[in-house]
Amino acid sequence: MSGGPGGYPGTQSARATWLTLPNLFTLARLLLAPVIVYDILNRRAFAALCIFAVAAATDVIDGYLARHWGAATAAGAFLDPIADKLLMTGVYLALALDGSVPWWLVGVIFGRDLLILSASAIALLTTKLRAFPPSIWGKASTFSQIVTAVCFLGRNALEWPVLAVLSAALIWPTLALTVLSGIHYGWRGARLLRMD
Repeated sequence: MSGGPGGYPGTQSARATWLTLPNLFTLARLLLAPVIVYDILNRRAFAALCIFAVAAATDVIDGYLARHWGAATAAGAFLDPIADKLLMTGVYLALALDGSVPWWLVGVIFGRDLLILSASAIALLTTKLRAFPPSIWGKASTFSQIVTAVCFLGRNALEWPVLAVLSAALIWPTLALTVLSGIHYGWRGARLLRMD
């Protein structure tokens, strides 16, 4: 009988489930998040921009590998959104502390995420619902938040006037998409609860 260290069976198979290539890219994104926050808060804007680009690349790569190489795992499905949320939460908090983005925008983004997480937790505890796929509005909101963060990081790093104008302009569509996606998630959640 094969087993892992200490003679426990299944340890090796459990480790193999976690240690897939897409999951390693996801873990790399988790580890890069505090480095980006540190660089933003210490005015190392170009380093923060470059590392954020690397972190974003890991998101694209792990998704591609999971879909096209058949390497999707339950662990990856659990870790990937956590890594994304921690990365974006850290970046926006640091940018607000740095004075780059307004605190009210960060409050709206966090408020929507907290609402979604709370509603999902309640649904898991009180209903049979177990799947909460992202909506098209949620994806659009996330994309807008990423583009806005990149523009602010680029503005701070490169000091290009066009990025200063663009980053300021992007605040408003990001705000609108964040609010709209929150409303849509609430409406969809209520409908799913009625159907359950």
